[in-house]
Amino acid sequence: MNPHDYTWIFALGIVGSICDAFGIGANDVANSFASSVSSGSLTLGQACIIAVFTEFLGAFLLGSNTAETIKGGILSVKLFVPQPELLMLGMLCALVGSAAWVIFASKKGIPVSTTHSIVGAIIGVGIAAFGGGAIQWGYSGVAKIITSWFVSPVAAGIVTSIIYLPTRYIILENPNSLERGIKAIPVYFFFTSLIGAFYIIYKGAPGTDAASMTIGVVIGISVGVACAVTAFSWIFFVKWLRRRVIGKENIRWYHLPVVHFIKYRPAPEPVVEQSTEVSSELESGGEVDGKMHTGSKHLGDEVDCEADTDAQQNEADGASKYSPAAIAKRLKYYALRGVKKDVRNLNNKKLADVHEAARKFNDDTEYLFSFLQIITACLASFSHGSNDVANAAGPIASIYETWKTAQVDTSGKAPIPMWILAMAGLAIDVGLLTFGYHVMRKLGNGVTYLSPSRGFSAELGTSLTVLTASKIGLPVSTTHCITGAIAAIGLCNGNVRALNWKMLGWCFLSWIITLPIAGLIAGLLFAFGSNAPNKLF
Repeated sequence: MNPHDYTWIFALGIVGSICDAFGIGANDVANSFASSVSSGSLTLGQACIIAVFTEFLGAFLLGSNTAETIKGGILSVKLFVPQPELLMLGMLCALVGSAAWVIFASKKGIPVSTTHSIVGAIIGVGIAAFGGGAIQWGYSGVAKIITSWFVSPVAAGIVTSIIYLPTRYIILENPNSLERGIKAIPVYFFFTSLIGAFYIIYKGAPGTDAASMTIGVVIGISVGVACAVTAFSWIFFVKWLRRRVIGKENIRWYHLPVVHFIKYRPAPEPVVEQSTEVSSELESGGEVDGKMHTGSKHLGDEVDCEADTDAQQNEADGASKYSPAAIAKRLKYYALRGVKKDVRNLNNKKLADVHEAARKFNDDTEYLFSFLQIITACLASFSHGSNDVANAAGPIASIYETWKTAQVDTSGKAPIPMWILAMAGLAIDVGLLTFGYHVMRKLGNGVTYLSPSRGFSAELGTSLTVLTASKIGLPVSTTHCITGAIAAIGLCNGNVRALNWKMLGWCFLSWIITLPIAGLIAGLLFAFGSNAPNKLF
């Protein structure tokens, strides 16, 4: 093989990488915001707007500048050294197999691990290329993935319960829950900002000195940031909450920095709906405002008028169907269709018993946790963008490097150019905007009833679990963690009927079949491509 040979594989690899990143956005990113949207802390549109920035910035600023050529080390890259073009073909098939399964699962609203999907696809390629003996089946490879099916949800569930149960018994169930909640909010802000600052600094942006800081320096900076955030919340946010929630004043979020200097702002008077008596008088005939109106029309005149109107409308529709304004309107509809869906499932009759079994608390007290939940959702999305972008960027980076040098890097690492990180980040955003509502609808209130306090606990528990486990070497998956956290929230109600066990069963089944399905698709494609006749004559 010579440099720049097999350009068609590189070109198709870009398409496959975009599709895989699209699936990541539709599935994994939707997991990050499912609880925020389901609890009502954010609308679907607001969540998508926030995620567009946090995911892209996480991928572009904190995304790794290198990625494992063979994700998880389950297959030795040295096997491809004699024929580098087979590595290019294998990574292309892996991208297609992973993307096909993740997009299908997203369409059905099933949360799956995109990391395990790309790993399963590479397993399929490895078996098709070198046989089952080339795969690392032990704990250093496949067995670690199987372990994560159990470790991830259990660990996240335990951490989430530790966060939620004290909140429930100390604050939510107290007769004076609102006052207790307002006093406790700065404490929650301290721990939330501490965890967020620690993760971002400890992760370290590539090319900066942050990654080389000692653990003591990182903790010191994180505590300083947390103290500053806590002081701001104590001085400004608590006052803002008292005026808005207790005083019912008409103040907005942008009044926070000047809340101590704003005069009393009474809430606007509720708008009284216009009585239908006037319209009924007009329709049936009667006296309105001292004038007599006749409700009846001549039937023939009415029919003729409607016929003329329909004819004019049809003519106008035909003339304007292909006008720039009409085309722009249709494009806008399809572009925004994914952010206008109802994903909260509160009126779903099939879930009525599940939601009824969950205990409800004071709405004003729950409202206090909405702001914390938005912060934790942003943290989860930011960390996801920095970590899981490699699932789509790694294989195409490997293809690009092999195409450019005609050699296989035996170090097992492939440099990721910034244009690939940007491309994957944009595709992730598009996937969330257009397709993410499927998973949000099923995962949030589709598993159990979620409120802001419950959603905050689940998201913070997931972030803590992923951060801690990844540093001590435990195999965890973000998707599995958020699912386990939401399930733990349901169990904390003390009623097994507060959980949708059927949905949980589908989730666990999807985790199991992700490896074989993605592997089968990728393996068959690789076998077909590598064994196909390479000459027409």
